[in-house]
Amino acid sequence: MMFWFIVSAILLLFALRFRYPYFIAEAKYMCRIAISIYRTPKFLKSNPFYTLVDRFLDSVQKNPHKAFIRFQDETYSYAQSDKQSNKIARSLLKHAGLHEGDTVALLLGNEPMFLWMWLALAKIGCSAALLNHNIRSKSLVHCFTCCGATVLIAGAELQDSVEEVLPALREQGISVYMLTDQVTAEGMESLTDKIAQASDEPIPADLRANITFSSPAVYIYTSGTTGLPKAAVIAQRRLWAMSFFPSVCGLKSDDVVYICLPLYHSAGFTLGFGGAIERGATVVVKSKFSSSQFWDDCRKYNVTVIQYIGETMRYLCNSPKRVSDQVHNVRMAIGNGIRPEVWRTFISRFGNVDIKEFYGSTEGTLGFLNYAGKIGAVVNVVVTLLPFDQEQDEPVRNAEGFCIEVVKGETGLLVAKITQKAQFGGYARDPKQTEKKKLYNVFEKGDVYFNSGDLFRTDHENFIYFQDRVGDTFRWKGENVSTNEVSDILTMATSIEEANVYGVTVQGYEGRTGMATITLKKDHQFEPDAIFSHVTTYLPSYARPRFIRIQDCLAVTCTFKQLKGKLVEEGFNPAVITDPLFVLHEMVKSYRPLTRDTYQSILDGHFRL
Repeated sequence: MMFWFIVSAILLLFALRFRYPYFIAEAKYMCRIAISIYRTPKFLKSNPFYTLVDRFLDSVQKNPHKAFIRFQDETYSYAQSDKQSNKIARSLLKHAGLHEGDTVALLLGNEPMFLWMWLALAKIGCSAALLNHNIRSKSLVHCFTCCGATVLIAGAELQDSVEEVLPALREQGISVYMLTDQVTAEGMESLTDKIAQASDEPIPADLRANITFSSPAVYIYTSGTTGLPKAAVIAQRRLWAMSFFPSVCGLKSDDVVYICLPLYHSAGFTLGFGGAIERGATVVVKSKFSSSQFWDDCRKYNVTVIQYIGETMRYLCNSPKRVSDQVHNVRMAIGNGIRPEVWRTFISRFGNVDIKEFYGSTEGTLGFLNYAGKIGAVVNVVVTLLPFDQEQDEPVRNAEGFCIEVVKGETGLLVAKITQKAQFGGYARDPKQTEKKKLYNVFEKGDVYFNSGDLFRTDHENFIYFQDRVGDTFRWKGENVSTNEVSDILTMATSIEEANVYGVTVQGYEGRTGMATITLKKDHQFEPDAIFSHVTTYLPSYARPRFIRIQDCLAVTCTFKQLKGKLVEEGFNPAVITDPLFVLHEMVKSYRPLTRDTYQSILDGHFRL
């Protein structure tokens, strides 16, 4: 009897696998989701609130000598990291006068100090604003205004960037601490010497006793859809949800996670660092991504889980082949933005790594995981996609004023209903931009939906596929680029009257490359050297327009909104465009005329953007 029961069970599994090939993958996924749902109330309903730093402290007690952070040739255990963060916390309490509820801005690169600093702030009930260390000038000052930080802590190598905005910071009453033993500029204080002198005794939990699930844990900046960087508020509850995600993917406590993405981004910080804390795993921190060192690092540190964005996977696939390409212990890759052809190439070249492609945004209310492993897709779930009018930059509505859903197979704007359980935290001190992400009266009067700003299409199996971004943002080199911010910077130049910035696709590159169509001021000529100097001074490398097109006037709508559609379609081909075209040339530190030969060289991959 038992024999026939086992045989029947096996046949049933085969039948299910045949009829529904993703059955086993979905079963594993649903099991992990169930475990996460079971564990979540323990954290959210505990009194006092059980934070991610409390989870870290539990690991310190359980596995004090286990490796927590590996960086270059150094290894720091859970206990060592705990003591180091205690020293930082005590030095900040004494010298910066911090209290529970304060916000501290961190301007640091990928290094252990970044992680210790956040642990220290969390222990004393403070939130951290994670600044992109590539930003400068106006954008840097703006980041303080929107998060309400009272203290800035910056790495020694970023002192020039801080000095540039120091007068503005002092006007706002912001205390500036540099991670050095001494400083020479007035208005700054050293911090490294103070940390060295501090005690490493445990920090009393009473200092964070009033933290709740809705308290801000961290501010992560995003360009969103328009304007200067916006501080997405990551509350304690959301930080837990994001930190649980890697375990849903299959992350285990004995894994070693390789973090080469910026820690100021949600992927590196909440998924990489937060996910490792939630599981009690080990992280390897890389100062910046390097395709030539990637697999050597994986072998050196015995990495089992890597993080990626589409751009890094393409870089790895384009790197010179080695006989050791499949000699590693990497079993899983978690990330987003990988193209189908890159996915196939990666698996073929580097072995059967389980790629966990997901979709989600820092501030968004929804996220998806491609647990089935179908190449090119995000997930197979039913989602809400709305027809989108690119020129009007808004969803299409019917005669009654309500939206309709797209027909399966057509491209539409992804939206998600905002509810009590799926809340939208919005942007700190920016109600206007928060409102821009909301859509009202979508299917019925009074409903509210989150506007993802992303276009998807659905196939016959309900797998959804990312198509493009909408609005005034494009993605380049793994970063969101705000077209309005770049436009504002360009029009600060002496010779430029107006600038319409957008992204164009370039063969062989992920995302879109920055391009600007400009008009010149009366009696001014285009100054290639001066414009190059201007954009390199005020914009991070990923936001600098690679192409510039010069017109007599810019096309606008009847409401004077700049038209981008046709410009994007025309791209940067000098055989199609009769206007003057220029390309940013890093070697000669200038913009140079974009000839047909240079255009072909870009397509062939000889001229690197």
